[in-house]
Amino acid sequence: MTDGLGEEPPADRESPVGEPVIRGDESITGEHADQAKAFDPNDPESVSEAAETVRAFADGSGAAEDSVYMLRGAAACAALVRGVGSYKGAAEEAGGETTVAFIRKWARVHDLPRSIRRHVALGRIAPTAAKHIARVGGDARFYLAWAILDNSLTVRDVRSIVSEINDGTPAERALYNHGVTSGEVTLSLPPEVYRELRREAALADEEPEAVVVRALKRELE
Repeated sequence: MTDGLGEEPPADRESPVGEPVIRGDESITGEHADQAKAFDPNDPESVSEAAETVRAFADGSGAAEDSVYMLRGAAACAALVRGVGSYKGAAEEAGGETTVAFIRKWARVHDLPRSIRRHVALGRIAPTAAKHIARVGGDARFYLAWAILDNSLTVRDVRSIVSEINDGTPAERALYNHGVTSGEVTLSLPPEVYRELRREAALADEEPEAVVVRALKRELE
């Protein structure tokens, strides 16, 4: 299931590597949006800048480690890999404390769908948790991200769930093993909407949940 925008495939991003789609969004980063840096893997000068950014990111010598800063580092990792042609080459180009594992983890974070990266930028999903989400593919990424938002999952929980998924356990089952039932969310409705929901459910001899599911399916198609 996508985020309803009709702009992203089920679990992969379409935007160009290094493009500040989230970092350049004023609704997320405010006045800092116009300072968002794009990294072009086809431009040698930009690739060199990406290498410098990755080195500072890996060394911890850059800006404060907030979510947007980490997304910038992830974008630089992705662009550097694309520009150099391999994880090993990217790590060598960046130098310093940069390792192949570091490059791979953060480049994968940059490839997460926009709807997930948006919550990372807003601080609702920790970048360290995002690294684990990026270890799985397909809809499992969404199940994990939304479980983090709706439940008190720690980074350790996420890491453990991801390990189960990668061992072959379906995402919903792995989440259930950690006390999360996928699909459960608490909603607060305006009184008039709640009134009509209950009325519609009573007339249809259904539970309110069935009415909500039907309405959401129509809205999100």
